[in-house]
Amino acid sequence: MRRMRGFTLVELMVAIAVLALIALLGWRGLDTLLRTREAVDGRMREVAQLQTGLAQWRADLDAMTSVGQTPAIDFDGLVLRITRIDRSLPGQPLRVVAWSRRVLPERHGGRGSWVRWQSPPLSQRAELALAWNQAQLWARSPRQEELAREVAIVGIEGWQLLYFRKNSWSNPLSADDVVQAPGGGAGKAQAEAKVLPGGVRLVLQLGAGQSLGATLVSDWAGAAGADSSP
Repeated sequence: MRRMRGFTLVELMVAIAVLALIALLGWRGLDTLLRTREAVDGRMREVAQLQTGLAQWRADLDAMTSVGQTPAIDFDGLVLRITRIDRSLPGQPLRVVAWSRRVLPERHGGRGSWVRWQSPPLSQRAELALAWNQAQLWARSPRQEELAREVAIVGIEGWQLLYFRKNSWSNPLSADDVVQAPGGGAGKAQAEAKVLPGGVRLVLQLGAGQSLGATLVSDWAGAAGADSSP
């Protein structure tokens, strides 16, 4: 009779080692696939948030209007304030919206966020003046009630604004956006009014190594009648 020959201990150990190696390689491949998918999903969410923010940015600029002593747009180096018409509501009330960079510890790793704030619908000029001042205070030392009206769009390292005036891009803080009332003279200084820029250039510094790139530039062209539309 023939003797039944089985596997030796060495052969079993070799087989187990090969299976373990195959399992390890398979796990690494699956882990890489999952990490890649998470990165792609994160990038898609970031792109969608940025696109939504830019669409809102352009909508605010498209709807801006000046009312009495409250200008349509103003940038003080920290916050951009816009007086706009809200055409989505009955009666088309006014709102004051503000855009700024703020450091929110719970958002975007605390490195800084591009943030939008908006007032409730406004129907009286006194309310408009109050909301205009609140928008400026919000960017510096917001209160709890003002924090509830802000939305963080995307993480940024910094941002910059330029106005298109007199056929060139310039700093919004320059005096090019001021025109003096007819008659001139020191007594007419309070009659000076700000001219709407022909365009607004937004430069977002997203930071080196970010999935969306280091810098994003978005230009908005003003309506007819503004100062030298690009």
